[in-house]
Formats: sequence, C-alpha cells, structure tokens
Amino acid sequence: MELAEDPPQQVLTTTTIPTIRHKCAACFKQYKKKEHLIEHMKASYHSIHQPKCGVCHKYCKSFESLREHIHGQLSKPSCSRIFTERGCILCLELFDSVDALTSHKCQLPAPDPLGMMKLPCVEPQINKLASDIKKGIGRGYEAIALDCEMVGGGSNGSLDLCARVCLVDEYEKILFHTYVLPQIPVTDYRFEVTGIKEEHLKGAMPLKEVQDQILQILCNGESVKSLWCSGGQAKVLVGHNLEHDLDCLRMNYPDHLLRDTAKYHPLMKTNLVSHSLKYLTKTFLGYDIQIGARDPYEDCVSVMRLYKIMRSQDHRMDGIGWSLPVQDNFCSSTVYDSYKLNELEQMTPVELFRISRSNYKCWCLDSSQAFEHACNTCVKAEMSNSWRK
Repeated sequence: MELAEDPPQQVLTTTTIPTIRHKCAACFKQYKKKEHLIEHMKASYHSIHQPKCGVCHKYCKSFESLREHIHGQLSKPSCSRIFTERGCILCLELFDSVDALTSHKCQLPAPDPLGMMKLPCVEPQINKLASDIKKGIGRGYEAIALDCEMVGGGSNGSLDLCARVCLVDEYEKILFHTYVLPQIPVTDYRFEVTGIKEEHLKGAMPLKEVQDQILQILCNGESVKSLWCSGGQAKVLVGHNLEHDLDCLRMNYPDHLLRDTAKYHPLMKTNLVSHSLKYLTKTFLGYDIQIGARDPYEDCVSVMRLYKIMRSQDHRMDGIGWSLPVQDNFCSSTVYDSYKLNELEQMTPVELFRISRSNYKCWCLDSSQAFEHACNTCVKAEMSNSWRK
C-alpha cells in the first residue's frame, strides 16, 4: 500500500529590515531611538571644546580618557598605531609626517627653583598700556600665577598658615615674592615639605600688607569693586587648588577670573577627581617638580605653562568660529530645552552636536583671538539693534 505523500510545505520568507542606529557625532555611541540620542546629548555636555583624537576625531571627556583611547590597555588599535608614529605624547597633537613630529618641540626645561634665599620683595607692577587695551579689544585675558607654601599652626600643627607666596606673569617673571608672617604661632614648620625654618619668618611681611600687594597686582590699577564686573583690566589668577591658597591668604577673588588646574575638567580624571600638579607637570610638560622641598616659583611657572597650553588650543569648528561667547551660560540642557522635541528629532547627529554646550568654560576663550571674536560679535549686535530702532 502506497503512502500518500505529504503536501509540499510552504517556505515563509522574511525580509530583514535593517536596524537604524543613531550615532553620536562626538563619542560615536549608538542608539536605537533618536530620542535616546537627544537625551544622551543633554546629559553628556559634549562640545568642540573637549579633547579630540586626531586620528578618528572622537571627542573625550578629559585628556586622561583621550590618552586611554590612544595608548591605554583598551586603546583603539588603528588610532594607537598612527599616533605612535606621528603623535606627540605630551601635547597629544597629531602631525602629518614623522619629519613634522621630529621638528616639533613642546617640552620646555624645568624652571630653576628659587631655593630658600631671602629674596627682596619685588615691587608690584601695573600694566598700563594703550587705549586699545583699555577698550579690551584684541588683548584677551592677561594671567598671573600664584602659589603659596604653608606651615602648620594649632595644637597639632594641622592648621594651614601661609608662610611664603610667589606671583609670576605669563613670561615667567617674578612679580612678587615674600615670606609671610603668620597671624598665630607656628607649631610645625613642615621643613621637609616647605624648607622653611623659623629664621626665614623673622621680619617677614605681615599678612595684611601681602594682601594689599597681591590685590594691587591683580586689579592692575582698577578699584577692587570693579573686579566683580566683566571686562576691565583685572588679571586672570592661575593656580592649582586656588581656593585653598586664597583661604590661607584670607582673600576673595571673582570666580570668572579664576583658572584652577585642579578643577579644570579636561585636566581632571575621568571621574572628575583632581590630579596633582606634580602629575600634570610630568604628563604635559615632561619634567619633574616638587623633588624635596617645594618651591613656589617652580610651581607658579609650571601651572602658568599648563594654562597657556590649554588657552592656545583652537576649538573653532569648520570655520564657524568659537561655539561660545565669553559671557554665555555653559549648559547643554538649557540649549536643548529651547527647541521643541520634533525640531530636535529632525536634526542630524552633527547638527545636535553643533548646538551642544560644555558644562565648563574652556580656557581657549581667554585667547586674544576669541576675545576679539567676542568683541566683534557684541559690536555687530549693537549695530543690529541700533538699525532696528
């Protein structure tokens, strides 16, 4: 008896629908939904001011994460290979050829420390320049670096007392240096760290006089009240852990004029913990400091060099100019909230990145080019307003 053949089974064919992925134009993370990419852009504070890989053009939160991307344990092989051939390990700049890298010189010699000699106090110098400086056009912010050395007070010597202070300008010239007479008795000179002995503080300058001298330098001929206003000739104050130094000096200085290498996001760890000045100097400048007793001039010069490296970076994007005027509020969520959701969803990832803002003020905005750009923008705005009237 013949068995009936089974009827032929129908083969169901399914068409594979490609999954659309929305890729962040900054860090290259991918998302299934556009709204997830938008939320990522709001929370990440991506901007053109973040450190960028010269090979794949990925933006990183800090220079530490960029170094991990280039030559860390989980580095991208193609980026690591190319950067090893043509990249500078200090400034992380990528060059077009090996010859260009060879001719590149960014490592400076370590500054000569002052040692413990009793230098005479240098008279404060006020920078009185021409009328274009008075107008604030084309000059950018002038910077002064400050560093203090502390001795101990109190019953157990744990109270920090300023015993030595040094200020240098952008050309590494000493503007002011003195030993400071503490207001309470010293119980621990911390000699191994500071190199300071009791004899160094005999005849030292009183704290009130030190405060006046420092303010005279920083105000640059203007009144102290004018410091809290934008513009003017007041100097930017550069340092490492400036809040602590100013506390020990019992001084206040406006936040918009402070440049602290311990709190500048690109120089911090990925988890926003500060690096030591010793580490930053070795990593970015290529030499060692704080070997033995600390020297305030050595620290001042190193922190000024770090600031100038950060300030010199050009973060203009495709000829658009700087993404932020000096006076802008640095908040991505505020920028995105000014758009409707459907407007954001119609933007490309690159367009979303262009309107994004960082959550810190980039020091490149202190440069003379950025300063002039901001001034020109203000002039154009004023002309536009007058024309409308």
